[in-house]
Amino acid sequence: MVQPEGAGAAAKLSRVDEAELEPEDQKIITLARSARARVGSAEGAAVRDETGRTYAAATVALPSLQLSALALAVAMAVSSGAGALEAAALISDGAGPSESDLAAVRDIGSKAIIIHVGSDGRLRHTIPAHYTPHPPPTAPGADH
Repeated sequence: MVQPEGAGAAAKLSRVDEAELEPEDQKIITLARSARARVGSAEGAAVRDETGRTYAAATVALPSLQLSALALAVAMAVSSGAGALEAAALISDGAGPSESDLAAVRDIGSKAIIIHVGSDGRLRHTIPAHYTPHPPPTAPGADH
């Protein structure tokens, strides 16, 4: 599995080369790509749980229900009894997973890695689930 750069509190986004991906990471990328293509969605995602089971999903955009592909893949894993996530893959041309997607993965996979791949197949970066795009505000009087 691809490891995050700086796995401590100051984790950073990291670039990854396809040669660095292990077969199980390549598998969830393929599943995410297939889910996206199956319905012509803007995003596809797949997650792998602690037992190696995988769950793939595409974005849902109905008038009464909107779910990102990554949130739906996490929901599918949780509803199937997954206790933890090891990795997630997101296929999209966007900037990467939203803060709510990161939170969903973090809820069940704080040590998981999210692999973001563009629709052109190029690996964009890996994101540790515990990564926070914006640091939390500090309390007044807190030491800096």
